[in-house]
Amino acid sequence: MKIILKENIEKLGDKNEIVDVKDGYARNYLFPKNLALKATKSNVNVIKELDRVKEKKEKSVIRTAQKLADKLKNISITVSTEAGEDEKIFGSVTTQQIAELLDEKGFKIDKHQIIIETPIKNLGVFNISIKIHKEITAEVKLWVVKK
Repeated sequence: MKIILKENIEKLGDKNEIVDVKDGYARNYLFPKNLALKATKSNVNVIKELDRVKEKKEKSVIRTAQKLADKLKNISITVSTEAGEDEKIFGSVTTQQIAELLDEKGFKIDKHQIIIETPIKNLGVFNISIKIHKEITAEVKLWVVKK
């Protein structure tokens, strides 16, 4: 029996995928748990339309994320902090501090989108990665200076 999956099911398929399963599995497990639909012409057409709308929306989101990444490329932010004699700062620069500085510049970036590979504990210039979308990452220049 051909069915359309309503959710991702391990070892069977992904959401909105048309798969072939045994009749009993579909009738006794997938349909009662509302995990699948019978693959009729009308259901297949509805799923294809939903996929088309989803793809169009995803392209729009990617375009918007790319525009934001292009704007962020030219941004430079500065953190002023207390530092010792050997240019080591007290504590470290956090993603929250970076998010607040970007917010002051007009960019609403969540602190979880900011990627710091190694803790920033020295004065200097650092390139900070910001994951805007699962496919798009931007870099911002961070200056850590002594107060």
